[in-house]
Amino acid sequence: MSPNDLQYNQRRVAALADRPWKMLVGGKMVEARNGERYATSSPSTEKQLAEVPLAQKADVEAAVEAAEKAYPAWRDMPVAGRVAILRSFIEVLKEHEHDLALLDAANLGSPVTSMHGDVQLACMLLDYICNVACEVKGQTIPGNGSNWHVTRREPYGVVGRIIPFNHPLMFAASKIGAPLVMGNTVVLKVPDQAPLSPLYMAELIKDVFPPGVINVISGDGRNTGDALVRHPRVKRIALTGSVETGLLIQRSAAEVMVKHVSLELGGKNPMIVFPDADMDSAVEGAARGMNFHWSQGQSCGSTSRLFLHRDIHDEFVEKLKRRVERIVIGDPLDPATEMGCMISKSQYDKAHKYSDLGREQGAVCVTGGSRPEGAAFEMGYFIRPTIFTGVTNDMRIAQEEIFGPVLSVLKWDDEEAVISQANQVEYGLTAAVWTRDINKAFKTISRLEVGFTWINGSSSHFAGVPFGGYKNSGVDNEEGIEELYSYTQLKTVNIMIS
Repeated sequence: MSPNDLQYNQRRVAALADRPWKMLVGGKMVEARNGERYATSSPSTEKQLAEVPLAQKADVEAAVEAAEKAYPAWRDMPVAGRVAILRSFIEVLKEHEHDLALLDAANLGSPVTSMHGDVQLACMLLDYICNVACEVKGQTIPGNGSNWHVTRREPYGVVGRIIPFNHPLMFAASKIGAPLVMGNTVVLKVPDQAPLSPLYMAELIKDVFPPGVINVISGDGRNTGDALVRHPRVKRIALTGSVETGLLIQRSAAEVMVKHVSLELGGKNPMIVFPDADMDSAVEGAARGMNFHWSQGQSCGSTSRLFLHRDIHDEFVEKLKRRVERIVIGDPLDPATEMGCMISKSQYDKAHKYSDLGREQGAVCVTGGSRPEGAAFEMGYFIRPTIFTGVTNDMRIAQEEIFGPVLSVLKWDDEEAVISQANQVEYGLTAAVWTRDINKAFKTISRLEVGFTWINGSSSHFAGVPFGGYKNSGVDNEEGIEELYSYTQLKTVNIMIS
């Protein structure tokens, strides 16, 4: 048997899960101080995979202390030294790619083939960070002959990083790169619903970084996450998550002290298709944009509002229906699977709730909206890709983030009106425009109130290209050099010349 075999993958996951799961604090793998643990399961089988530590305030304190102790030496290490260590980190990820992908597939429910892509994307983003680390520079500012002014970039100190469940390893690995290469130390809080791949990563890199430079803790948001956000010696907080969690973190941080809080939050993202678009490419783009294959629609960047011009609406919907009905749903550990299952019963129930709401408000479900048929799907949180037509902009399925495989199709025939409708949500993360007319494309993009856009594309991310949102979709940008700058403070030095 090989990694391309389902039985091999099932046995390997069982072997990986059967270990004393611990957290990384101060260079050592540790239990929670009170010994408390919680169970984490496989959403495809609804069976327990493992038990992991449930960190409390005392554990957060220990992690912050370890990060503080490690900070001076890490800050003073030359950038080239920090880059060399990060490159060793990349090599560890590459060496253990299949195991990390398997843990995500088992614990999250996304296909193992897609989770291989997550590990590879993390390595690509980390490599980019290493390549541009020396490009984060200060400035020389002209004086008047008797003075000289320069600026320098300095790290914050201890950074708190909180990541979501939908891409556990990819976020755990890539989101610590920028703060670390800029000289900060990090306390990473892993997602409580899918903690295994980040904790395994922590075990693998225990001896790669100096003790305390990176600390990885597991627990819930209410206790563990809140203790990290409120810690008075954690000066910089970054979250990828929901709008609701982002608002809570801003509030909690502000109750303690002034902190730099960056947020990458939710989205209800439009894809606008003009009648001159390449229909077959746009159909593929609509399916890709929903991230059915990558995360079962559990993605903040999913283009879950599809605006189709009246002239192409019916033909486009029919082609898209046939396209998504070909998606192979199955065991996330099976290399042949293209779409797995939802992370939890609550997410599964939420997707069904919105399908019911869509029908109640007059939308038409043309495909999906139910569990796949067959004995293989009697257990697990599986749901078929779902498409609603007849959606109007005031319906809840057009306004609220579902974070699941539910696509709303809206018909349009007036350019001014469709741009206005696209903007009439609280979010502003991504948007896609499909047309052969480049002037029309740029005109439309310039008026969409979002931070990240595609023309004749969808879903793709690119190293070095900043990703972030407008409105309630977030603050600050990641994945470009702007992310590195955001983990530094600006100091001005004025030199008086006698």
